[in-house]
This record gives sequence, C-alpha cells and structure tokens, in this order.
Amino acid sequence: MTGRSSILAALAAALLFGASTPFAKQMVGDVSPIMLAGLLYLGSGIGLWTVRLIRDRGFAALGLPAREWPWLLGAIASGGVLGPLLLMIGLAHTTAADASLLLNMEAVLTAVLAWVVFRENADRRIVLGIAFIVAGGLLLAWPQHDGMGQSSTLGSLAVAGACLCWAVDNNLTRKVSASDAVFIAGTKGLVAGATNLALALALGATLPAWPRVAQAMSVGLAGYGVSLVLFVLALRGLGSARTGAYFSTAPFIGAAIAIVALGEPTSGVFWLAAALMGVGVWLHLTERHEHAHTHEPLAHAHRHVHDEHHRHTHDFPWDGVEPHAHPHRHEPLSHRHPHFPDVHHQHSH
Repeated sequence: MTGRSSILAALAAALLFGASTPFAKQMVGDVSPIMLAGLLYLGSGIGLWTVRLIRDRGFAALGLPAREWPWLLGAIASGGVLGPLLLMIGLAHTTAADASLLLNMEAVLTAVLAWVVFRENADRRIVLGIAFIVAGGLLLAWPQHDGMGQSSTLGSLAVAGACLCWAVDNNLTRKVSASDAVFIAGTKGLVAGATNLALALALGATLPAWPRVAQAMSVGLAGYGVSLVLFVLALRGLGSARTGAYFSTAPFIGAAIAIVALGEPTSGVFWLAAALMGVGVWLHLTERHEHAHTHEPLAHAHRHVHDEHHRHTHDFPWDGVEPHAHPHRHEPLSHRHPHFPDVHHQHSH
C-alpha cells in the first residue's frame, strides 16, 4: 500500500469503528455491556475466519516466521485478553463518563511506546497533530457529572491499564502487520470474544434472543472485524503512532453519525472538537518526512509490487500479475526519498 492508501485505510477503520458505537449503544439496554463486547468480538472473529476459509478454499498456513510469533501472541494476550479484562474491572469501579475520558489515553500511550520503546520516528508536526486529535477526543468524552457518580483510584488505574494493554497490542501488531491482516484480526476477534463471553457468563449474564445476537455480531463484523483489518493494513504503511492518531478520530465520527442518523442534538463542544481533529489530520496529511537512510537485510512476506524496495527475482513461475504475495528477501539498500515508518522503514535516526 502507498502512504495515501494507508491513510485512507486508517480513516476507514475509524469510520467503521466510530459508526459501530451508536448502533452498539442502542443494544446496551437489552444486553449487558460485557456480553455485548463478547458478541461484537465474536462476530468479528467468526466472520473474518469464514472470509479467510472461503478466500483460501480451506485452511491455509499463515507463513509467519518463527521469530514473529511472540509478537502476535503478545498482541493477542495484551489486547484480546488483558485489555478487556482490565476494562471490565475499571467499569465496575468508575463512572462511564470517566472511563470514556480515560480511554482516549490509548492513542497517547500508543504513540509514546512507538517513539520511546520501538524507536519509531516522530517530528514536531506529527506530535502536534496527535495533540490536536487527542484534544478533540477529550472534549467529546469530557464527563458531565451530576454529582451522583464517583470514580475510585482502582477504577481509573484499571482503565488506564487497559489503554496501556491496547497500546502494547498496537505496537506489537505493527511487528507482524506484513502478514495476513484477515488472520491477525480474525484471531484477535475470536480470543477477545471468547474472553468477554466467558466473563459475562461467569458474572451471571445470559445470552439475549437470537435476533439480537445476530444484530450484535453483524455490527461487530463491520465495526470490529473489517475495521481491524484496515487498521492492520494502515499499521503496515504508517507505523503505530500515525495509525493510532488517525484512528483517534473515531469518537468524532461516531458522534457525527449519531447526530445525522439518530437525530441527537449537537453542541458547540462538538464543533470545537471537530475543528481540533480537523487541524490534527491536516497536519498529518501534509507531513513530508525525507532523509538519507539505509535498509538492513530483511526477509518477510506480504503483498507488493516490484518498486524500488522490491527488486528481487523469483524462484517460481510468475505470471507477471501485481500486486502479489510471496516470501522474499531485501538486500541492503541506501537511498533518500519521502517515506512513512512502514514495514520497510523501521530504522532509527
């Protein structure tokens, strides 16, 4: 994917996830929040695995290199198991408004981990853009206290811990984002769905009527499944921090859909948040990052065309169709051109 198509993938992921929120809210009164989370994730996992089985005409091996399996397993454990569990603990000890506010920490923590731990490049324009986008998200989620609800330190720490788990998940997923995005997203959906469903049943929740189950799983397939596939593709082309920033526009998109489709009232805060997020996205869209850099030897597999970074030969008959996917090796290469921190540009500065 090119940089622009990766940006579109990130924004489309935010669109689908943001659109799922108003529809999910309509089901909360009939289904417990934990049960609903389980059904949404299961819809994602089952739907994507069905797509993969049809696409590949049966089960196909992932072909993930042995050295990358720890990244994938770590992402599933942190984002699919620990994250939802900590969120449920946090919701039991905090108000919904405070939890919504704290969940905006995910984008910030994703960026901080990307820059500090995984050495992803950042410049002032990107940092400023993320600040504008997060500020808009904070405005949309700002708690409206009525004096009745209070949050405990345990609840706040648990929600913050969930955000940290998802930030770790985002950065670890970036490590395997060159692999099959449908497999990655589908497996995460199955694990997260099973975890939340088991937790809901353990807490005494019961399955809703089958029409409601089908509705929840359908929303999950689009808003959690297809959205996550697009998110992984964006990670492949943009890196963790930038993808997380674009995805942070989901609260605004969800609010806009609620206003247009469901007739919810708007406010000055909404339009101020929209302006802040718009400035942040503009700063990212107009980024130009260019410097001399060296590519170290790298072996992986993903869909590609034979551009400047893919000048390899084939050890199998090739019909000339592009893009195509197969294991290939990159030889050392030094050059200079505009680029994002994609799977081929994970160098330090």
